[in-house]
Amino acid sequence: MAQTLNVSGLTNMQFRKFFKPVEDSMLGFELRRSFLKALTLTATYVVLTLVIFNTTFGLVLALTTTALSERVGSFFRAIWLLPRMSPSVVYALLWSWTIDPTERGLLNQVAINIFGIGPINMKLHHPMMLIVISNGFIGASLGMIILTSAIRSIPKHLFYAAQADGAGPLSITWHIILPALRWPLSYITIFQTLALLVSFEYIFLIMGPARSTMTMAMLAYTKTLAPGVGAGLYAYGAAITMILIVIGIFLALLLWRLSNMQRLITEPRIEVQ
Repeated sequence: MAQTLNVSGLTNMQFRKFFKPVEDSMLGFELRRSFLKALTLTATYVVLTLVIFNTTFGLVLALTTTALSERVGSFFRAIWLLPRMSPSVVYALLWSWTIDPTERGLLNQVAINIFGIGPINMKLHHPMMLIVISNGFIGASLGMIILTSAIRSIPKHLFYAAQADGAGPLSITWHIILPALRWPLSYITIFQTLALLVSFEYIFLIMGPARSTMTMAMLAYTKTLAPGVGAGLYAYGAAITMILIVIGIFLALLLWRLSNMQRLITEPRIEVQ
């Protein structure tokens, strides 16, 4: 027997869970505390992971591994790719063992036996640091691969000419390599910002539905699909997703404008045959 879906109208009832009317407010409404906390956690998570790992640490890895010999550099790049190539559950289990709050955890074994300090409970006392580091190792590997390819594409004669003029490694990096990485860094920034905005997989596998790491994407997942947590609130999750889409479009256009990515896709004025 065929089933039909009748849509009689649209409602903003789910969006009212995020905003509350306030007459004294300039906009006529204020964000509810739970929604404001989710926005704050999302912004903190995206900014810290992007700045510290996905761009900066990825750049450091690319510069370091390309400065080494080809065989040694490839070996270290392969090591940093292991977290990305590993299944998500295996990666999360390794982190769960590392941060185990008891003496069996790798972190606490180092803290107790080497530094002589008490056990550390990362999930309880440093949850944001935990998800930033665990997700950062994944994101840094992508930046490393893209930036390594960009560094290798720089003409070799530029390095030879700089060395002949007496330029050292720092001068070569600052005046030759970094200017050539403008477009790859811009792409990584835009792509990883949007990816982090909607990522929740590793957060859920490592932290579960903890309120201390309840980002917007995690909130949407737990309200719709997470078993035993609150799954089934599809309208509520769809409203959160719509807000994420709007935020993503705004950030993409803003970063596109700030990085002047339009110049990257324009045709060159002079075509060399």
